[in-house]
Amino acid sequence: MAKKPTKGVSSGNASGRGYRDLTVKVKTARGRKMSSKLWLERQLNDPYVARARAEGYRGRAAFKIMELDDKYGFLIPGARVIDLGCAPGGWLQVAVPRINSLGENPKKKIGRLIGLDLQEVDDVPGAEIHVLDFLAEGADDTIKSWLDGEADVVLSDMAASSSGHKQTDHLRIIALCEAAAELAFDVLAPGGTFVAKVLAGGAEGDMQKLLKQRFTKVSNVKPGASRSDSSEKFVVAQGFKGRPEHNAVADTD
Repeated sequence: MAKKPTKGVSSGNASGRGYRDLTVKVKTARGRKMSSKLWLERQLNDPYVARARAEGYRGRAAFKIMELDDKYGFLIPGARVIDLGCAPGGWLQVAVPRINSLGENPKKKIGRLIGLDLQEVDDVPGAEIHVLDFLAEGADDTIKSWLDGEADVVLSDMAASSSGHKQTDHLRIIALCEAAAELAFDVLAPGGTFVAKVLAGGAEGDMQKLLKQRFTKVSNVKPGASRSDSSEKFVVAQGFKGRPEHNAVADTD
């Protein structure tokens, strides 16, 4: 899956260090806004962008899910995983070998990986990608039919379109994360894991309380691959306590 890094690139450095310290300056061309110039400079000088390109990943976000899984260990062989808002596919690329969805390791269980997005996403071997609005009525039943059952992991790296207003963007992504959590409550098997991106800003308290009611452990972490100037962090909720029907079955056992 991953390409070998080019000469001078250290692929084993999870912090993103190890690349040559070459700073690229972009001249402001006629018609180019200063914000575009600064964004381009940041991309050109970002070690994770360079590493993603060298290793064949579709974006720097791949290293965020790597770090989270290395720490919390939810992408295991045989896991049934849903990736919400999966474009461009970097998280799918990371998940495929970890859950053994291609069956490359015959000694381990084979996982299932389903990516969902509103737009078409290029194929990722080992993943089933569908165009679906997870907010649509009946989406949870559709997802479970594709999985032939419940999910072990629900991932969400989704972010609402930026408005340029920090607090507005914070509220939008919290609302999106809450919607993803509600879907997770509907499709996760007991013991399952929910991982989602949020932006720090003060409005995430209610969501945290809800997750702590539904999961046995809730952690908040900012991966090293997240930009230092970003308010981005990830919530990792593990040990889903189940839905009422799960508890009803348990009571009759």
